[in-house]
Amino acid sequence: MTELHEYIAGKYESSKTWFVEEVGSIQNQQRLLDINEKKDYLDGQHKIIYKPSYKYNGKDFEPRKIVLQYAKTLLNFQKAFLLQKPITFTGNEHVVKKYQSINKKGKYNRFDQKVLDKILKYGECAEYVYMENKVIKSKLIPADQGFPVYDENNDLIAFIEAFIYDAISYYIVYEKDFVTKYDNNGGDIRLVERRANLSGLPIVYSTDNELDDTKGRSELDDWLSILDSMEDLISKYADSFYKFMNPIPVVIGQQLKGEAMPSHIVGGGLQLDDGSEFKMESNGLDYKSFESLYKTLLQSLLDTSQTPAVSMNKTDISNLSEVSIKLLFQLAEIKAGINEQYMREGFEQRFDKIRTLLELQGEPISDEEYESLDIVFQFATPQNDKEIIENIAQLRELGGMSLESLLEKSPYTSDVRFEMERLQVEGKGKEEKDKSVNNNQNVNEKDYQLG
Repeated sequence: MTELHEYIAGKYESSKTWFVEEVGSIQNQQRLLDINEKKDYLDGQHKIIYKPSYKYNGKDFEPRKIVLQYAKTLLNFQKAFLLQKPITFTGNEHVVKKYQSINKKGKYNRFDQKVLDKILKYGECAEYVYMENKVIKSKLIPADQGFPVYDENNDLIAFIEAFIYDAISYYIVYEKDFVTKYDNNGGDIRLVERRANLSGLPIVYSTDNELDDTKGRSELDDWLSILDSMEDLISKYADSFYKFMNPIPVVIGQQLKGEAMPSHIVGGGLQLDDGSEFKMESNGLDYKSFESLYKTLLQSLLDTSQTPAVSMNKTDISNLSEVSIKLLFQLAEIKAGINEQYMREGFEQRFDKIRTLLELQGEPISDEEYESLDIVFQFATPQNDKEIIENIAQLRELGGMSLESLLEKSPYTSDVRFEMERLQVEGKGKEEKDKSVNNNQNVNEKDYQLG
């Protein structure tokens, strides 16, 4: 792996402000432009709102600009499907208890949802693990503020966090052993702070990209063309509907001369000769074609995003079995499995860094304990809890499942270790109660014999 000083010397001639040039490179600026476009889209600035006005019946006509925020709905579904239920730690009792405590104190359940949200929206983000007042926490670095530095082998050798606040540019350079902060307060780049880096380089979360292994790809890239077509179609149909409500009057035949109908009787009208005809002509409105095309686009959107139609209220269901529900959500589970791999890669690096910080605190974890540590994701698939519990109970009665495995598979257990501790306490309390009852019975029998 190339050392950072070699990278700086070869690309920036050992410049002291190399990180400014790195952030301003064409590749990073193009990535920032793409991220900002995604932000604007999610904020509601869609292509349809820039549609120009045009002439209709000699007047300027402002077309309908209907914005569909389906993208947010699909993103929220993917995020909730994977992380709505907290992850479960498994492994050695000591290491699981320690990591559960860190997870709770660091509020990692909410933090993980933010990480997945950024990954889905922009394709990448970063996490820096640090220790504050002996509490291990993580800092989220958004994609538009994080600039990973890779060598020719795509190995991460440094990371730059850059942002602007109150017209001042800030740069935080993460190296393997140090974290250095710079800013341009006063006009020139200056060194503000330098401290030891205890946890190493930040963790970079990234989705798969066929064109660049060091850059993620947003989910929106697969949806935008379909969503733009849906917005364009429904907006044009709305315009056609209002034009349809403005027909042209047509009279066929001879109008009778003389006094017209009294307006105070019928509100006005026309008197036509026998065989004459009056009607209102307008363009035909083919709603069937619109309905068919719109449904096709919507189904394509659901297929591309791997979202079950039933979760978007697009399918009527009733009396479905557990197997049928699993089939309906099969694509969603496949997609959640892919997102799980992105998260799991980051979690494994996070656990390594937490282990390093624990050793610095004087709480080392042995290799055997650490290797047993694992996490289990619970997808938010609709399920028949009663049927699952009955199956688990039967396996338990047959001796085919341990109590710990039973709790892991139970839909009502989120913290297996805590539940095991409760059961142990209850078991000890029951034993003491049984002993007390037996002692009282023995005393009564003894008194009875003496009497």
